[in-house]
Amino acid sequence: KFAAESGKKAGEFYTPQPVSTILSRIVTLDCQDPKTGHKREMSSVLDFACGSGSLLLNVSNQMRLHGGKIGKIYGQEKTNTTFNLARMNMLLHGLHDSEFEIFHGDTLTNDWPLLKDSNPVKPVTFDAVVANPPFSLKWEPDDASNDPRFNSYGVAPKSAADFAFLLHGFHYLSDNGTMAIILPHGVLFRGGAEAAIRQKLIHDDNIDCIIGLPSNLFYSTGIPVCIIVLKKCRKSDDVLFINAAEYFEKSKKQ
Repeated sequence: KFAAESGKKAGEFYTPQPVSTILSRIVTLDCQDPKTGHKREMSSVLDFACGSGSLLLNVSNQMRLHGGKIGKIYGQEKTNTTFNLARMNMLLHGLHDSEFEIFHGDTLTNDWPLLKDSNPVKPVTFDAVVANPPFSLKWEPDDASNDPRFNSYGVAPKSAADFAFLLHGFHYLSDNGTMAIILPHGVLFRGGAEAAIRQKLIHDDNIDCIIGLPSNLFYSTGIPVCIIVLKKCRKSDDVLFINAAEYFEKSKKQ
């Protein structure tokens, strides 16, 4: 019911469960013991555009299903109603209030004290970062060129904040962590500032995998999207491309 209100209330923040599960499996892969298949503990996970919190809960469930656990769950959400839904969602799914922290604020301006005031000698980082941010959101990058999140890669254009969201999450990813983000296909080929950011990420071997998904997956838009998987310390300079656009089962939208 929450998701079906798309475009009117908060449905645009809802990630379909199959897509959410894929992201969750990706970011927990490295926690798996290759011999037993059991998951080890993950200290923290962040979703900086968490909506109702379903992605965060899916990551937690993936760990729990395979005998692992997460130290603490962190989320950020700008819309007040959805922020409250996310906190309720955590409690309704059995998490204790000491096991999660959801912050009400703007990710692009980075107004969360936990992140903004982090010690540069020992910055706050997360073992896993997942996100399904608003697609091609218009934003005002005031003085963003001096922002530590962007100054190594460049500033996303005003017309589309997609790479601003990506770089925000990547900035707070731990050296051995994995990030998976859902973005519109345009981030793969648009020019200008986005092309420069893309080139820098590839040159630094930060992009691990690109997964192209089918169109009509989301409640709020029919455009095709992709999953971008990023890591800071990779063992390969190849980028894995997976075209999953034909791999779906057709069903009703809801």
